[in-house]
Amino acid sequence: MTLPILYHCSDARSLRCLWAVEETGMAIDLRVLTFPPRAFEPDYRSVNPLMTVPGWVEDGRLMTESAAICERIAEGTPLEVRRDEGDYWDARNWLHRSDATLTFPLAIMIRYTRVEVPERRLAQAVDDYRAFFGGRAKSIEAALTDGREWLVAGRFTIADIAVGYATFLATTLGAEEQLGDATRAWLARCTAREGFRRARERQQLVAQRS
Repeated sequence: MTLPILYHCSDARSLRCLWAVEETGMAIDLRVLTFPPRAFEPDYRSVNPLMTVPGWVEDGRLMTESAAICERIAEGTPLEVRRDEGDYWDARNWLHRSDATLTFPLAIMIRYTRVEVPERRLAQAVDDYRAFFGGRAKSIEAALTDGREWLVAGRFTIADIAVGYATFLATTLGAEEQLGDATRAWLARCTAREGFRRARERQQLVAQRS
């Protein structure tokens, strides 16, 4: 049987998918690319014309949206919030919010701090989108202020992975001060999980072999 292939860059949004894989124990073929792939991995275009990560190839099908790939990985596992559960639609909303609302401003920060050549970097854009992220991160704080341990369903789910990645990314970009106290405590619980630790260790090992 051919394993699903995950094309990934270290700590990029494809980490959501690798984290979900490690939480579920799913067997995959992990391929770590140099970031950004469009600049350093020309052969990847034949796999994913968008030249973005993640790229998930399974049974001849390409998926490129990290939250959708996480849904596929979570299916049939405790990470999935099933349709018959009361928090089903809340979980789906968090999945969409994780990328469209929370990761988007962070991607702009990455562009103007890491990707663009120094003379094209824009400090004003970085500051503006840091604040933009902070405003949207208040939704996480509001969801956690009732003392709940995880976002939905009374357990760790794919919603925590999808949103947890966005908040983790924020801390790598110097935007941790935009997170509320309850959010920081929840993020610490997320990143203390063995699945998260294994995902980051695995990406390093595969990158070293490449």
